[in-house]
Amino acid sequence: MLIGYARVSTDDQKLNLQQDALRVAGCEKIFEDYISGAKAARPGLNAALEMTRSGDTLVVWRLDRLGRSLKDLIQLTETLKERGIGLNSLQEAINTTSSSGQLVCDFRHNLAQS
Repeated sequence: MLIGYARVSTDDQKLNLQQDALRVAGCEKIFEDYISGAKAARPGLNAALEMTRSGDTLVVWRLDRLGRSLKDLIQLTETLKERGIGLNSLQEAINTTSSSGQLVCDFRHNLAQS
């Protein structure tokens, strides 16, 4: 199952572009937050992560919708990987359900560790 996650930082911003892209990508359910990516407690993201199961894919419009720090993104991608959940970032064309997408994520993880 494809689970979408969309986030904007303020109530003044709109989710339309992200929602449309997630629907076109085939997401069956889309979770949303109107909160800064720097905040650890994001109800929409938490709900999306609770719903995802092994074999599912979490889809975002851009990686920065998941968080602002590389450390947090790496930690989240590792958690998803451990749970057997894929990650697809539409704008960066990163899809960890493919071997090339997994290679990119592993490279970024190793680069960040050095």
